[in-house]
Order: sequence, then C-alpha cells, then structure tokens
Amino acid sequence: MSNGRTALVLGGGGITGIAWEVGLVAGLADAGVDLRTADLVVGTSAGSVVGAQLRSDAPTEDLWATQLGPSVETGPPARMGRRQLLSFGLAMLRTRGDDVVFRRRVGALALAAEAAGRTPTEAARRAAITSRLPSTDWPERPLTVTAVDAATGAFETFTRDSGVDLVSAVAASCAVPGVYPPITVGDRRFVDGGMRSVANVDLATGYDRIVVVAPIVRGIGPMTSVDAQVTGLVSRVTVVSPDPASVTAIGRNVLDPAAREPSARAGRAQASAVAERVREVWLG
Repeated sequence: MSNGRTALVLGGGGITGIAWEVGLVAGLADAGVDLRTADLVVGTSAGSVVGAQLRSDAPTEDLWATQLGPSVETGPPARMGRRQLLSFGLAMLRTRGDDVVFRRRVGALALAAEAAGRTPTEAARRAAITSRLPSTDWPERPLTVTAVDAATGAFETFTRDSGVDLVSAVAASCAVPGVYPPITVGDRRFVDGGMRSVANVDLATGYDRIVVVAPIVRGIGPMTSVDAQVTGLVSRVTVVSPDPASVTAIGRNVLDPAAREPSARAGRAQASAVAERVREVWLG
C-alpha cells in the first residue's frame, strides 16, 4: 500500500440516504474533517449520487442547501411495497445463497416490473438523476460507481475510463429493482449496485485509511453487509451509520422526499459526535 492513501465509501440508502450523507459530510467539514480530499470515492446507489456531488466543484454548503429545497421527485413517494419485498424474499430462497444467481433473479424481476409498467420510464429516471448532479461530466479525481447487470447478475464498476457517461452510471447504480427501471448502457441493462453489497467497501482494498458512510449497514441474504466487508481489512477503517436521532428522521420509507430535510439536518447534527473518530482515521 502507498502510505497515507484515503478512500471514502458511500453506501446506499435511498433519497433520505443522500440527504443524510450530505448532511454528515457538511457537519464533518464544520469540524475540520474534509472527506472531499479522498484519493478514491466509491459510491453505491444513493452513495453514487453523493459521490458525484462531492467530486464536483459545487461547494459543500450548496450541496447541503439543495437537500433543504424542493425535491425533484414528482407524484406520490416511491416505496418498496409488498410485491417487491415478497419477490426479493422468494429470490433469496430459490438461490440458496448463490449471490450471482440471486442478482440475476432480481434483475429479471426488475425487467418484468418495467415491462408491466410498474416503474417510471427510463427517460424520467435519467432526468431525475441529471437534476441531482452539479455536473454531468466525470470528475478528474477517482470515482467508482457500482451497478449490477440485470441479465447476468454480474457486478460492474464504472469509472471515468469505462466509456459510460456519468448520468448512466449513477442512474444504473440507483435503479432499485421493482421501483425504478433498469438503465440501458450500450446493449446491456443495469440495476442497483446495492444488490451486491450495501456499500461495496471491498473496492477500497489497498487504501490505508477508509471512512465508510453508510445509511444501511446490514446485508440481507446474499447482499454482503458492511461489517462482513470491513472484517479482515488491514487498513484503518471507521464506519459511520445513522444514530437514533437520524434513524427517526429517516423514517420507514427511505424513498420519501418529505424526509429529505430532516434526514439532512440529522446527519449534520450527528457529525459532531463522530468527528473525533473520523478525524483519527482520516488525518492519522
């Protein structure tokens, strides 16, 4: 390992996860800990949005202010309904722990939901993602965005050198199966990178100091948890997840735009309690 390299890993967690992560990063900046200096940023699902935001030139306070303003989402709040939860449960039972088969089954469910008209259009999702990004150009500094091939279940990472535009990469990473449509990249369709792991911390292997900001830390079935991926890393690592006040602010539906502002404020408030341990890892 090169001495002193840092990685920021941003996990999935829906609309409220984006808000909470931005709030936490802003609060840590208040405390003198600037996570935007990371040598690598890894973003999964909601974390891919925040990663692209943090790698842009937009000031942190502008990113924070956006979470307090009107939502880009229109219509009733999206949610993981009984149909999706039952489908996920059946997929887990039928795959017997095989993670690739599980992701392939989930990808098929996502394609079927799209075909049945139960998700927004792909164009609408691309527009929503575009509105969240300060820039649609890949940043110069390293950013890795995760996704899953809906047809094969293969895990994919997108970077500046992948030949995939940033909007497509982030939209793919945020394509919650059964809620949002798979995203087209070339002749392939992609779904949420969180189907492999809620944060994909292992992509930061080889970095000396790692801070994981994860609205959700537990894995379900074949989806790997944060703890499982952190265990065994030789790096200095700290994981920040929502405290009780943040959990309350986030609420039960992580896709509800009405919870954005309280989630952002809770994340910023929580930062003061975790700043010292994050500083110890980040600044050495």
